Amino acid sequence: MATAVVVVIFTIRQGSLSVLLIERAADPAHGEWALPGGFLQDGESLDAAAKRKLEDETGVSDLFLEQLYTFDQLGGGRADIVVTYFALVDVSRTRLRTDSDWRPAWQPVHPPPALAFENERVVAYAEERLRNKLEYTNVAYSLLPKRFTLTQLQRVYEAILGEPQDKRNFRRRVVGLGIVRETGEFVKEGAHRPAMLHEFSSTEPMVF
Repeated sequence: MATAVVVVIFTIRQGSLSVLLIERAADPAHGEWALPGGFLQDGESLDAAAKRKLEDETGVSDLFLEQLYTFDQLGGGRADIVVTYFALVDVSRTRLRTDSDWRPAWQPVHPPPALAFENERVVAYAEERLRNKLEYTNVAYSLLPKRFTLTQLQRVYEAILGEPQDKRNFRRRVVGLGIVRETGEFVKEGAHRPAMLHEFSSTEPMVF
């Protein structure tokens, strides 16, 4: 039984949620867009395969990465079982491959291009999981620099949730969760008064 790993890699670009896709250079689905993935190497674990694909495609490791769901085949692909993961990355840290074959590119989640192998189901499932985790965890840490303003954090939430957030309620909620803390440092943003820089209290995955 052939098992493949597929990784949904999200980032925020130009204020919107984007996903990393690969333009396939061979059959099946030659010339179509699909999520990065592949078969396990000899002796390789599922988690190790997902980490390998993440680093191969983005040039970055040590990010939020979580197993998402196991699908029984996907849209005519060659794998009998497809184990999916999702990851989050700050786009400024990434270094996408420049190969002309199997070309990677960031594409908007809304609206997405047509995807091979029913990959739109995987992206939708990952987006729903991400939105749910925003409510109670520190999942957004991989999408931001080490130190950030609460305005920057709010913009990340708005990009993922697809709707504006009330500034006062948002700040009360994230501070109340205890997932961020003040650094004591300030940064000047435009004509406004300096804003306090924050950092995540922990980048360890929060499990409930």
